[in-house]
Amino acid sequence: MRAGKGGALAGTGRGSELEREEERGQDEPHEVHAGHRLATMLRWTRAWRLPHAGLGFSSPSFTRVPVTPSSSRGRGGAEPRPLPLSYRLLDGDAALPAVVFLHGLFGSKTNFNSIAKALAQQTGRRVLTVDARNHGDSPHSLDMSYEIMSQDLQDLLPQLGLVPCVIVGHSMGGKTAMLLALQRPELVERLIAVDISPVETTGVSNFATYVTAMRTINIPDELPRSRARKLADEQLSSVVQDMAVRQFLLTNLVEVDGRFVWRVNLDALTQHLDKILAFPQRQESYLGPTLFLCGGNSQFVHPSHHPEIMRLFPRAQMQTVPNAGHWIHADRPQDFIAAIRGFLV
Repeated sequence: MRAGKGGALAGTGRGSELEREEERGQDEPHEVHAGHRLATMLRWTRAWRLPHAGLGFSSPSFTRVPVTPSSSRGRGGAEPRPLPLSYRLLDGDAALPAVVFLHGLFGSKTNFNSIAKALAQQTGRRVLTVDARNHGDSPHSLDMSYEIMSQDLQDLLPQLGLVPCVIVGHSMGGKTAMLLALQRPELVERLIAVDISPVETTGVSNFATYVTAMRTINIPDELPRSRARKLADEQLSSVVQDMAVRQFLLTNLVEVDGRFVWRVNLDALTQHLDKILAFPQRQESYLGPTLFLCGGNSQFVHPSHHPEIMRLFPRAQMQTVPNAGHWIHADRPQDFIAAIRGFLV
């Protein structure tokens, strides 16, 4: 199954109402204003009203795709199984390597809607955006590690006929992309790691604080949507002072039958956050072209990381986007697209 020229193929787990909201959003132009970090990424994202039929709730986490077991492990403690990820594929020239975008922690494939569309139009390539497990519209599982997230992609990308491809991963998605390239270099034509290194990032992130704050949110049932979001924002503000970051976190707040819940799996993130902030120890190297794209105002990639970067990725280039923080694609979208296009040549 493939979309027609210029069309899009939607994968597992997309609800029709949510899909229409995303379709409307991705056509909106980029706007970048000083002091409104993440504004571009957030303009089309809101708390959607979703059908409740067939879904049950045992925690504040919300599962868009029903998953019978609470974990993807097989019987007898077998290795975790790959999950069918939700994706959106923009069609293009099959003779060119596709570009695959992987979002960061708390994000979703919609973070790259406008950028994916622009890149597909400007390069003629197929462009895939993917929801990681426990994020967006992808299934939930208590298994959460870079090894299993890499395995999810090792299943999905060949199924879609997209290998070898260009992998662009931001933050958590960047670490997943790096591990995929190290484990299965034949699947990755070239690699772009966006504001992340193959090292532990606990000291420069506030992600643990964000998870804790999100778990404490208490919103009464049947509250109007606008009031619910305002209340959630007020409750988060005591811990998360940056308004743009709060709005980004609130993209995970969804309404189901009058009840507001998180669509990101906070239980799994809480249990495995130490793994997400770390990076698996590896001995092999990825010898393909690699770009580490860093935000000029971000502390996530430090010069002390460079030896490990060069050990694992000996062909790595370092590039900095001025006036950009950790979310480069939101802060400086045109510069972000230009950096990708320059690396594709």
